[in-house]
Amino acid sequence: MRPARREPVPARERGFSLLELMVALIVLSIGVLAVARLFPAGTHGQTQDKLQSTANYLAQEELERLGALAFDDAQLSIGRHPAGSATQACGPNDRWSRWYEVAAVPPPLDDLKKVTLHVTWNNAGGRSIVLSTYVRP
Repeated sequence: MRPARREPVPARERGFSLLELMVALIVLSIGVLAVARLFPAGTHGQTQDKLQSTANYLAQEELERLGALAFDDAQLSIGRHPAGSATQACGPNDRWSRWYEVAAVPPPLDDLKKVTLHVTWNNAGGRSIVLSTYVRP
């Protein structure tokens, strides 16, 4: 019995050439590198969002605490708290600082006080948020 002879494969059915494979790998590499460049930008945005969310939480927490105080409490006296340019460190690792200002509201709403709270943090430049509320007796 004789082994079967192999028929020669026509040139158009031989597969990919080495040059075609190299071009395909280069195109694939460029695509992977482009996608890889998106990850640092996404991580930076996520970090900024987390810092801002924490600042918002810290501000809301302080406003709720101030709202529960008596109207004539010393912490709700007209002016900046803490006095001068001091701030209160807050949050994990004291990364945020906050201060608030109490102002009298003109008539006919003169039985209210406006509390404006500032929370600041440093990350790629100074950032801050400001929340306001009104308290009444």
